[in-house]
Amino acid sequence: MQIRNARVLMPDGTVDDADLTVEGDQIAAIGAVSSGRVVDARDLMLLPGIIDLHGDAFERQLMPRPGVRFPTDLALIETDRQMVANGITTALHGLTWSWEPGLRGRDAALAFADALDRLRPTLACDTHLHLRHETFNTEVADEIADWLAAGRIRLLAFNNHLPAIAKLVDQPTRLAKYADRAQMTIEDFAALVRSVTTRAERVDPTNRRLAELARQYGVALASHDDETPEMRRHFHALGCNICEFPMNAATAEEGRRLGGGIILGAPNVLRGRSHQAGGLRAADMAAVGLLDALTSDYYYPAPVQAAFRLARDGVLDFAAAWALVSTRAARLGGFTDRGSIAAGQRADLVLVDDRDAALPRVVATIVAGRLVFAARELA
Repeated sequence: MQIRNARVLMPDGTVDDADLTVEGDQIAAIGAVSSGRVVDARDLMLLPGIIDLHGDAFERQLMPRPGVRFPTDLALIETDRQMVANGITTALHGLTWSWEPGLRGRDAALAFADALDRLRPTLACDTHLHLRHETFNTEVADEIADWLAAGRIRLLAFNNHLPAIAKLVDQPTRLAKYADRAQMTIEDFAALVRSVTTRAERVDPTNRRLAELARQYGVALASHDDETPEMRRHFHALGCNICEFPMNAATAEEGRRLGGGIILGAPNVLRGRSHQAGGLRAADMAAVGLLDALTSDYYYPAPVQAAFRLARDGVLDFAAAWALVSTRAARLGGFTDRGSIAAGQRADLVLVDDRDAALPRVVATIVAGRLVFAARELA
């Protein structure tokens, strides 16, 4: 494949008019050096494909309304289409395996992982598993250990949403959404929450065991929603080099001091704030160098839009903004073969029409040298 007449984001951060040659699944050269299919990229930017380290919007394909469930295979295929249409070429699906039944329970987790293993060869996006382990879900530690040994997990994150839910056990109206998600009555769900809180003494030993196994098998580690610098230090000591959605600037600063990476959500950039009350503004963190990667979080169109937004608002220059969804995200996830446009890199690329600066549009997505999405004829 030859991609001609593009404005190419070069590894040095400049944007230059250039052609690109793709051979097999790799970038062969910057310049037209071989014959093959010609893609006309006139008026388009050619950018490294987006590496999305944390996305769980697939849950809306699984359960678009409380109690309304669709087949996992169908949800994964539809999610795949949404991702490549938004320039995502590598995705880590954030699968929450919780002590809750229903959407985030054991049966759902097993079905999801099995479906992903089965469908992965047919998916357009290079898709992996980011297992979000709810730390009070101690009873499934042996199964997670087996998944780590089998290479099913690319990133293991430690989450603990129990305290926030436990505060609501005597507030039936506010607890209802969690009970609906778990497909339980409010009374039964409240009883489950009270029961799970008794596992507290098992949490830390389980976390240490799983973290040690993840390190042994070369699996990236993260902690989610760290609330304090002390919490960040604790998980960093376990090998969690990724600080995922820190709750405040002091915690993010501690993550940076420790040498780890900081992840925030691209929807935060678009909305100008976190969806959580009092949460960090991702743009502010980017401006002071406390951000290494932006993820889709719960909205697949967000990464491409957020990178352009940061550049448009003068928070970062464009190359630095795009690196948050490509080069730097790739390195955090342990991907060394993608994330930049250079000879020998995997040919994961996205063509963007940026003539409307406020609404850049993905025109085509290439994964491993294969055109997997095109919004218009490019021959």
